[in-house]
Amino acid sequence: MKRRKFLQYAGLAAGAATFPLNGFSINPLPRLPFLQALAASGNPYERVLVLVQLIGGNDGLNTFIPLDQYDKLAGARPDLLIPENQVLSIDGTLANGLHPSMAHLRNMYNDGLVSVVQSVGYPNQDYSHFRSTDIWMSASDSEEFLETGWLGRYLMSEYPGYPTGYPNPDMPDPLAIQIGSIISLALMGDPNPMGFAISDPDAFYQFISDFPEPAPNTPYGNELEYIRLVTNQAETYYDAIKGAADVGQNLSAMYPAPGANRLADQLKIVAQLISGGLKTPVYIVTLDGFDTHSEQIDMTMGPTVGNHAELLRLLSEAVGAFQDDLKLIGADDRVAGMTFSEFGRTIAENASFGTDHGAGAPVFVFGKKVIPGIIGTNPDIPQITNGSEDVPMQHDFRSVYASALQDWFGIENPESILSETYPILPIFEAPVSGVHNTRGIDPFALGNFPNPFQGATTIRFTMPESAQARIVLYDPSGRLVDTVADRYFAAGENQVSYRNNSLPAGQYVYRLEVGTKWAAGMMLVK
Repeated sequence: MKRRKFLQYAGLAAGAATFPLNGFSINPLPRLPFLQALAASGNPYERVLVLVQLIGGNDGLNTFIPLDQYDKLAGARPDLLIPENQVLSIDGTLANGLHPSMAHLRNMYNDGLVSVVQSVGYPNQDYSHFRSTDIWMSASDSEEFLETGWLGRYLMSEYPGYPTGYPNPDMPDPLAIQIGSIISLALMGDPNPMGFAISDPDAFYQFISDFPEPAPNTPYGNELEYIRLVTNQAETYYDAIKGAADVGQNLSAMYPAPGANRLADQLKIVAQLISGGLKTPVYIVTLDGFDTHSEQIDMTMGPTVGNHAELLRLLSEAVGAFQDDLKLIGADDRVAGMTFSEFGRTIAENASFGTDHGAGAPVFVFGKKVIPGIIGTNPDIPQITNGSEDVPMQHDFRSVYASALQDWFGIENPESILSETYPILPIFEAPVSGVHNTRGIDPFALGNFPNPFQGATTIRFTMPESAQARIVLYDPSGRLVDTVADRYFAAGENQVSYRNNSLPAGQYVYRLEVGTKWAAGMMLVK
């Protein structure tokens, strides 16, 4: 088995299918507002992208309904089409509406938090779930086979040399986190996965402790040493994730009860990790079940009820709660989300009250910093359709990716990631500075390494100019427990060693103060 496949499918680099949040606890420390505020203060504007994968191929025509094509669509979908008087209207247009199960997303759209990109797909559509998913994940042409993902290549460009030298003070946290699955192709670098899928902590630690003997001086030993490097990093990253989960909290009352909405459960974890100060820029969550060949609706209850309606309800409810949580924790100006599915469905319904594999479908992008509205026009529905007729592609999905890379993450040349130049769509508000900077705008670039640590750690920071600076340390209750440094520092990079002589294991906040400016970070004492 290739190293890539091993890391993608085995052990800690690709966890099992669950993410038991209760297992995150390192020490029984209270989640105090003091820590919550300081944990996120170091990089308050760091941008995060959350991908919501709708697995199976979502029926876009019953999701974002083209009301100006309603009569022709009714001829192609006599059983499936949502009654026109039950379609949720949206502000600013009479030509479109949302499925009646999507009230939360409709409210977000009306509040200016949603951009809809019409008929997204790619040329020469492939109708295989597996192959089309790989195309979306890798950003390849339909006849091209790539072993790296578009986000993997992006993260490789941002964090060169990974995994060697990571974690480090500039990036102490995982580069990407996928919840509830193996690492997808989207996060594969060359040859390393650029992120982690989180699984049961007991299985995780059992795996990383399973290398007690020295590696032999053989090709096998070289591979073993490499895997040990990744596992050691994963242990550090896992501690960082657990620490962020212990500090972070969810403030929204819109989340359903645990287990009632599998997508909301995932997005709730993402919000908690962001609240806890994790610097991870990319998350992937999933919602399965969109392969609605049959029984897409409940024939006894009508077209507004059934499998697809339930899926769209879960999606809308989860995204609505997540966005509300981001607002309450103060992170909504730096987090955006995007839905995607491997393809859409056919225009016409089939004989099993479902739809078959199709082509174009809408992509929803949501967040405070998206440019709200509709990009593109409604698909032109033929007067008479055959059973396999598709919604044609209007926007290449790689234009959506290029827009995210350029206008969300600030990449000046997204073609370096995507291999070709694609039109930039007006989806995102570009970074205010116009400067490529995914690591936030903290002018001090404050961090410490190693973290967690036992004996000593080094606090590193950059002074924009020479000045007097003070570094102080607080315990979880907010009590000042130590002054690490209080002296004059020269402009440029500086570092201060901190040796723990008496502090018990736990989470602490250190704060760099320069005049009226300050930045803070969190350290974990083992």
